[in-house]
Amino acid sequence: MTATQPHAGREARRWIASHTAGAAMRRLAIVFVFGALSIAAAEAQQEATQPGAAAPAQQETAPQATAPRAEAAPPTEAAPQAGPAADQPAATEGAEPAATPPAIPPAGASTAVNEATTMGATALLPHDLSPWGMFMAADWVVKAVMIGLAFASVVTWTVWLAKTLELAAARRAARRVNAALARAATLDDALEAVFDRDRVAARSPAANLPRAAQGEVERSGAMPADGIKERVAISIARIEANAARRMTRGTGLLATIGATAPFVGLFGTVWGIMNSFIGISQAQTTNLAVVAPGIAEALLATAIGLVAAIPAVIIYNAFTRSIGGYKALLADAGSEVMRLLSRDLDRRDLAAQGRRTNLRAVSGLPAAAE
Repeated sequence: MTATQPHAGREARRWIASHTAGAAMRRLAIVFVFGALSIAAAEAQQEATQPGAAAPAQQETAPQATAPRAEAAPPTEAAPQAGPAADQPAATEGAEPAATPPAIPPAGASTAVNEATTMGATALLPHDLSPWGMFMAADWVVKAVMIGLAFASVVTWTVWLAKTLELAAARRAARRVNAALARAATLDDALEAVFDRDRVAARSPAANLPRAAQGEVERSGAMPADGIKERVAISIARIEANAARRMTRGTGLLATIGATAPFVGLFGTVWGIMNSFIGISQAQTTNLAVVAPGIAEALLATAIGLVAAIPAVIIYNAFTRSIGGYKALLADAGSEVMRLLSRDLDRRDLAAQGRRTNLRAVSGLPAAAE
């Protein structure tokens, strides 16, 4: 018993070692099999994606397969009856590889379809992606939107140039009228300084203020001073309102353009994106090359709308401040005219009161002498 125990232990160890080695070999075989299958699948996928390269390779292997069999035909000349029988299998066997390549063309056909679709999508792209090229390739609605926004931008800058020159000349003339009124002692002196000595100031609406006051004084005659001042104040207010209304002419266009141009550009954007989606449905592809031109045209319409709207809003605000300053100059001129009018009326009242006092004194002399 004791002699057989070491032998049994050795046998057990041998069995365990052989079982372990067998399991390891089976694992290695499984790994090799899976590796070979993965390599074969990768090669098949590569051949499917490159059918043009696989077909020539198969065409080359077909002659190589048929050539040895065609060369093997001469030894059979000794047996002429067996020759045709041997040649026919060779011909049929050689024809089988040549008949197998047509099974691959569907992949090539799908690739050709994809290439044709890509070429069709590329053909939809405009050759010129500059702003002018996108404008020429845009839909007629988007073109109309762009032209309208460009015209609005031209109107904005035209109003800016005209009103800037007009406001600058009016403010300069109003300042000169104010300076002449501040130096004058009476309305007559103010009229002489404005109309006779300064032709630039005479063209200003502010020059009509002392003229209106003088005309009202002449028409009122010896009426009370309070009534004359009230009527002159009404005339001055009307002159200032007319001058301000004339100066604000054209700024309403700026407000309209600044408020509506972004929405007009947004309309062009929506129309262009809608055409892009229609192009996707017609081309039956989601390629970005089909969508890009329409989106670019739509964004160009939005950009032109912002280009027209932003300057219009800025210029409108600047003109509002400038016209407010011009109204302040007219109000200063009106205040100066009212000051001169009040002074002249007080002088007239003092002169009339002095004349009445003198008349009373003269009429009282005979009674004192008696």
